[in-house]
Amino acid sequence: MKNMSIRKLVLIFIDSITLCLSCITAFFLSNSLSIVRLSVSDTYWALALFVLFNLLSLIVCGTYRSIWRYAEVKSFLLVIAALCIGSAVSYGVALAIRRMPSNIYMVLSFLIAAFAMVGMRLVYQFIYTAMCRHISTELKEPTLIVGAGQAARSILTEMLRTNRRYNPLCIVDDSKDKIGRTINGIKVYGPTEIIPELCEKMGIHTILFAIPSCCETDRRRILKICSATKCKIEVLPYLDETIREKDLLNQAKNINFEDLLGRPAIQFDNRDVAAFVENEVCMVTGGGGSIGSELCRQIVKYHPRQLIIVDIYENNAYEIQQELLRQYGDSINLEVQIASVRDFKKMDRLFKTFMPSVVFHAAAHKHVPLMETNPEEAVKNNVIGTFNVANLADLYRVKKFVLVSTDKAVNPTNVMGATKRCCEMIMQYMAEQSTGTEYAAVRFGNVLGSNGSVIPLFRKQIEAGGPVTVTDPDIIRYFMTIPEAVSLILQAGAMAKGGEIFVLDMGAPVKILNLAENLIRQYGKEPYRDIRIEFTGLRPGEKLFEELLMSEEGLQSTMNNKIFIGNQVPVDIDDFIKKMRALKDVVNDEDVGVIIRRLYDLVPTFQHKALRLPVSDTEEGNNQADCEESQRAESNIPCRKSVGF
Repeated sequence: MKNMSIRKLVLIFIDSITLCLSCITAFFLSNSLSIVRLSVSDTYWALALFVLFNLLSLIVCGTYRSIWRYAEVKSFLLVIAALCIGSAVSYGVALAIRRMPSNIYMVLSFLIAAFAMVGMRLVYQFIYTAMCRHISTELKEPTLIVGAGQAARSILTEMLRTNRRYNPLCIVDDSKDKIGRTINGIKVYGPTEIIPELCEKMGIHTILFAIPSCCETDRRRILKICSATKCKIEVLPYLDETIREKDLLNQAKNINFEDLLGRPAIQFDNRDVAAFVENEVCMVTGGGGSIGSELCRQIVKYHPRQLIIVDIYENNAYEIQQELLRQYGDSINLEVQIASVRDFKKMDRLFKTFMPSVVFHAAAHKHVPLMETNPEEAVKNNVIGTFNVANLADLYRVKKFVLVSTDKAVNPTNVMGATKRCCEMIMQYMAEQSTGTEYAAVRFGNVLGSNGSVIPLFRKQIEAGGPVTVTDPDIIRYFMTIPEAVSLILQAGAMAKGGEIFVLDMGAPVKILNLAENLIRQYGKEPYRDIRIEFTGLRPGEKLFEELLMSEEGLQSTMNNKIFIGNQVPVDIDDFIKKMRALKDVVNDEDVGVIIRRLYDLVPTFQHKALRLPVSDTEEGNNQADCEESQRAESNIPCRKSVGF
C-alpha cells in the first residue's frame, strides 16, 4: 500500500508539472503568434485553476488506478475525458470570477495538456514493452504461433508486455488475406504446410496452437503437421473455455493424445441421462478410481438425490470427496464409505442404510500382468465382489445396475479378462433371475489417462529421459477418453432394459508405437535419437490386438449411432452357478493352476497359455514329474493331479 501511494504521488506531481508547462506553452504560443494579447495576472489565475481542477478530475475519474504498462485504449480515453471535465470546470470558474484570459488560451492549454499526458504514457508503455521484449531474449523459447486471429493477437500482447518464457518469431495462418502482414511487429507466414520448414529455418522450440475456434478436422490436420517437427506443441483451449478466462497465454497447455485420436470426441445427448439420474440415490463402487471418479463428477451435474461413493482406497475416495465439496459445497448430498465389494456384510449394511436406486459398479482389479501372478485376488475382487453387489442390488430392489467391463473380456488370454467375462455372465444371470432390477454391462477399450494406462507411463519415461518401453512394434489398441467412457456408461444406464452388453464404436485402432513416437515429438524431442524406444516383448496374458466382440456375438443398433448392443451368448443358469461355486471353493487355496482351470470351466473362450498343454488322466498318472516340469517351464503354474479337463 505504501508503494502504491508513493507511485500515485509521483504521477500526480509529474502531471501537475505537465499541466503547468501546458499553460505556459499556451501563453507563449498565443502571444508569439499574435493570436491574442494575454494579461499576466489573469494567466496566473487561469493556470492555477486549470492545474487544480484537472488534477482533481484525474483523481476522481480513477486514472491513477491504471497500471500504465498494461493500459489499453479505454484508459487513455479516460485521461482525455478527465481533462475535458477539469478544463470545463476551470473555464467556468475563471469566467465566474472574471479572470478568464481568453477562450483560445484555454483551448490551447487543454489540447497541449491532453497531447502531452497521453503521449508520456504511451512512450512509457512503449519503452517498458521494448525493455521486456529484449531482456533475456536468448533465454526464452523461440516460438511459432499457429493462427493469426484474435487469440493470437491477445497472447502476443501478453508475450510482448511481460517477461514470459516465449519469444515469438513468426505466425502461420492459412488465410491468404493475412499472409505477409504483421501483428504487433510479428510477420504472418503461410500456409500451415510450411510449419516444418519455418521451424527448422528459425530454430523454433515451441509451437503454440492459437485457434481456439478451429473445427475438429482442421485442428487434427494442423496438429499432425506440427507433430512432424521436433518442437514442443502447446494448445490454446477451445473457444468456450477461452471466453471464461482472460489470461489466454496461461491457458496454453501441452497437447496430449486426445488431440490426435484420429476421430472427433464423441458427443452424447444427455437428456435421457438427466431423466435417469435426477433425484435418484446413486452408488458408485470404485468411486475413487479414474473411471469411478469421473462418473461421480458427471453424475452430480444431473442432481441426484444422494451420491454414495464406495472405495477400498481411502486416499482416492478422499480426493474425489474434497473435489466435489469444493465445487458444489452443501448443494450436494454426498456420502463416502470405505469398503470392499468382497465384504458381503459391509456391502449389505450399505445397501440397507442408503437404499440406492442406481448402482454403477466400477470396482475391479484391472492390471493385467499383476493379475497374472495374483489370480486369486482377481477372482475375489472382480468375480465374487461383483456377484456380491449384483445380488444385493436385486435384494434391495435397485432399479438399474451398470457394470463397467472391458474389451479384454472378449476371448480373454489373461486372468483379468477372464474375470471380467465372468462379470458379464453374472449380469446375464442376474438379468434372468431378477424381476425388479435391470442389469447391463458396458464394454470398451483402453481409456486414455486412466490409472494403469500407457499414456502416464510413457510420459514419465519421456520426462526421465527414456527409454520408452513398447511391448511389440505391431501391438494395436482401441482408445477412448475418460469422459467418453463415462458418458457411455451413463447412456447405457439410461438405455438398459436388462441383460445387454453395450459396445461403443471407437473408430480405428491405434498403433502403440505411433502413439509413443507422437508423444516424444510433443515433448520437442526426436524418437530414437533424443529418446530411445525399446521393445520388451508381450507381457503375460497380453494380445497384439483386442476385440470388442466374440465371434458368436453380433451387433444390434440403438438410438445412438455410436452405441451398439452385442448379441448375448446364452448362459446355462444351473451350470453357471455350479461352476461359480466350484471357483469360489478353490479361490482361498491360492493354487494358481486350479484357479485358472476353474476360470476356463466358466469361460470356454479363455485362452490362457497354461491351458495349452492338456494332459490326459493316464498320462498324468504315468508322467506326473514331466508334466510338472514342462508346465512350470511354460507358465510357472504348478500342475496338480486332481485337476483335469
